[in-house]
Amino acid sequence: MAFMADKGLQKTDEATATGGSAHRAGAAQKGLNEPREGYGQTWAKTILIGEHSVVYGHPALALPLHELKMQAWAAPAAPDETPRLHALDYDGPLEQSGERFGGLRRAVEVTLKFLGHSGQGFHIRTVSDFPAGRGLGSSAAASGAVVRALLDAYQVDASQEDILNLTNEAEKITHGHPSGLDAATTAGEQPVELSAGNMRSVQPHGAGYLVIADTGVAGSTKEAVEGVRSRLQADPDGVGQLLDSLGQEAQEAIGDLEEGQMEPLGEHMNQAQDLLNALQIGHPQLDHLVEAARSEGALGAKLTGGGLGGCMLALAADEESADRISQALKDSGAKQVWAHQLVA
Repeated sequence: MAFMADKGLQKTDEATATGGSAHRAGAAQKGLNEPREGYGQTWAKTILIGEHSVVYGHPALALPLHELKMQAWAAPAAPDETPRLHALDYDGPLEQSGERFGGLRRAVEVTLKFLGHSGQGFHIRTVSDFPAGRGLGSSAAASGAVVRALLDAYQVDASQEDILNLTNEAEKITHGHPSGLDAATTAGEQPVELSAGNMRSVQPHGAGYLVIADTGVAGSTKEAVEGVRSRLQADPDGVGQLLDSLGQEAQEAIGDLEEGQMEPLGEHMNQAQDLLNALQIGHPQLDHLVEAARSEGALGAKLTGGGLGGCMLALAADEESADRISQALKDSGAKQVWAHQLVA
């Protein structure tokens, strides 16, 4: 088993979520401290069900994966230094880091503006336990961790609402019109349901495990969302019915999770996968891994996130089944496999 949920991580408090800045409320009003090296931490997320239909007002459910951390450090740059970024395979000037780090740069910009200290440069470093471009919330997690690191650098205790607003402002660079689901889940303790623009926490029950496998193929949420939108415009009745059906599967699946009904939940995942393929956001490697998981007894299996690559999920009834499914996915070419206990 790759890992199991750590109960200690489930209890991450507000001080950790904001980079250790608890008990410093009011610092912004009293004037900023001299900056020091700050630290921020978030984590990965996965969408259990409801991808794409959520864009059109239907429910979706995202789960935080506290074991897969995103960490960020922000160290003040001297006046004669060029702020640098070290993230993924990039190590160079922050302002020359390219389109893929646009959201991260925006996180630095909006946070320093929020602090009233836009003139100060920072060296930024991020370290992630999970890959980018796989539907695991990497961009929101990185932006959120950087926001928290900069707040911690000035020892400012911002509200959770301010932190999420700053993260979502950064996410506009990456996703255009972010729903806020990724920002909330990559910093939250409980699964989050988003429906018609409203979010609520969901308490899962049952003894299931999620096995998450990386195809190794980078997906594009923006490309997938735009593709579905164009197909909906071309065929509003047909594609609209697919989205409505996907929304219904998501609604029933959320109820199953709250009631601990694993077998019906798995069946809704299977139905969702068929609908997502009908929306043309699948990928051959996703289909291959989904079939491998089902052949080893997964209760349900589907892609997660935008599609066109990325990761897939399999629902296992127990730890032994999760172990078998994990091995089958590795044997079938998954680049990385993780296991997550739904209820720690």
